[in-house]
Amino acid sequence: MADDMLRAVLFDLDGTLVDSAPELGAAADKMRTDRGLPSLPLARYRPMAGAGARGMLGIAFDITPQSPGFEALREEFFVNYEARMLLNTHVFDGVAELIDSLTRRGLAWGIVTNKSKRFTDPLARSIPVFASAGAVVSGDTTPHAKPHPEPLFEAARRLGLAPAQCIYVGDDERDIVAGRAAGMRTVAATYGYMGAQADAALWQADGAIDSPMALLQWLNRA
Repeated sequence: MADDMLRAVLFDLDGTLVDSAPELGAAADKMRTDRGLPSLPLARYRPMAGAGARGMLGIAFDITPQSPGFEALREEFFVNYEARMLLNTHVFDGVAELIDSLTRRGLAWGIVTNKSKRFTDPLARSIPVFASAGAVVSGDTTPHAKPHPEPLFEAARRLGLAPAQCIYVGDDERDIVAGRAAGMRTVAATYGYMGAQADAALWQADGAIDSPMALLQWLNRA
């Protein structure tokens, strides 16, 4: 990709920059054990971690957002997660090195997540390498969440760039849909929480990476 075209890299958060599956799974599993149900292993929760409360409650209780009582269970999940979300969540191997490499290249970077500001802001503050982010856009920052492109437009505005000067990296199909709708080039992070049924080749992303640092090689080829 020509240097005059690429000015910034935007990332999804959970499953792309950070591994939050242990805390998301634990928050849902506590709801099971509080009700006298047997605990489920993290391996059951991990593939759906990128879907947040919807995914975790689906595993824990086999329910959907249309199920009776879902909203109350979701808030209980949020309370559980908020209480423990900083315990074990950590960046994936290579993320710190990747961000350092991007900044040394003179590229801006930012985060665009569907996680609500209630969780995104304290999590971002707790991770030192995120201090250099030029934009942090949460799921409730704009009236729309991904796969709508508006959160990506907002990130570009905060960076003072045109959307076409940014690429978006994410581990969920909705990330690629949002990035394409925003007019950005897109990269699928296949090391994230794609789930057993996901096939990133069907998402029509511009590229795919199997580790954070692989993004540098992709940028050199693009």
